Amino acid sequence: MPESSIPLLGVEEEFLVVDAGRGEVVPEAATVVERARRALGARVGGEITKLQVETRTEPCLRLADLSTQLTEGRAAIQAAALSAGLRVIASGSPVLGRAVPPPITEGPRQDRGTATFRGLHDDIAICAVHVHVAEHDRDRAVLICNHLRQYLPVLLALTANSPYWSERDTGYASWRTITWQRWPVAGPPPFLTSAREYDARVDALLDAGALVDRGTVFWDLRLSEHKPTIEVRVADVPVTAGESAALAALVRALVTVAGEAVDRGDAGPKLASEVMRLAYWRAARDGMGGHGVDTVSGTVLPAAVLAGRLVEVARPVLAETGDLGRVEGWLARLAEEGDGAARQRAAAARRGCLGDVVDELATRTAPGVPVAEDGTLA
Repeated sequence: MPESSIPLLGVEEEFLVVDAGRGEVVPEAATVVERARRALGARVGGEITKLQVETRTEPCLRLADLSTQLTEGRAAIQAAALSAGLRVIASGSPVLGRAVPPPITEGPRQDRGTATFRGLHDDIAICAVHVHVAEHDRDRAVLICNHLRQYLPVLLALTANSPYWSERDTGYASWRTITWQRWPVAGPPPFLTSAREYDARVDALLDAGALVDRGTVFWDLRLSEHKPTIEVRVADVPVTAGESAALAALVRALVTVAGEAVDRGDAGPKLASEVMRLAYWRAARDGMGGHGVDTVSGTVLPAAVLAGRLVEVARPVLAETGDLGRVEGWLARLAEEGDGAARQRAAAARRGCLGDVVDELATRTAPGVPVAEDGTLA
């Protein structure tokens, strides 16, 4: 595949800030952001709550460059956190500490959000990863999204990494997804036929008071308001940077395959809403450790089978971009180690201690950040 036809790729990752000793979430995101900006500049920022930090990559063509930026971003915020007696963890939900209700970041936009969404903000301390794939034709982007809708539950299962909430095991692999589904603008977008129809739907949401502004369309698949990209937002933030890079490669390949179908005149499958809802729920409950639902046929299948089918769809493009080995290696590791939720539970099971989960997450979020014996940076 010529480089000119490979779309640029970018990733945003969200993290929780925890006390380095107790492992509890703490409202110190501003401290981490301020210190990390020395290394990352505009690639780091705050989030809706004071418990969260976000890092961003620049647009990348090569997956190796994206992976490097993801690793650098994680190392920078972990180093900044450690210098203040804190740590950051890549988990879709808090493990320890008071996160309900979370302290909301001050600002007029956040105030409008609180006035609009009210008690929904009580459960907003959740972390996702957002993958941006460049697409300058908005009409084509909308039709590509029609094709991508069917894959969202599988992408969710692959990245499930939020089993704990309020210091208890929820029994779900992605509790972040369950809490997020209560929002009026969350979940999969509707089947749409043009950018004009997309904009009309967003305008209707604004008129109904379901949005603070056009940037708060929280569909798991949307057109970015600020960049010429398709943004896939369905996934929990993965434990490791390598997993985020592999997810991004898979998403870009699926976007490319979908674009080819659109160019052939295929507007995408119309999915039954009740089957999609069921598939989301099953993916959130089981992750990669159980079964999922095929969104087209409604058939219940092992999650590993659905994931394998997804890779087969993307295989030709992954092979051409040189990213196939990275994605296949990711699936092999998931089969061996389990998804993020399974790894969190395994850490807890070793001694029956949730503090061990936080330690494991902090270590794997940004491995190799040098720390002295007294806990300060070496």
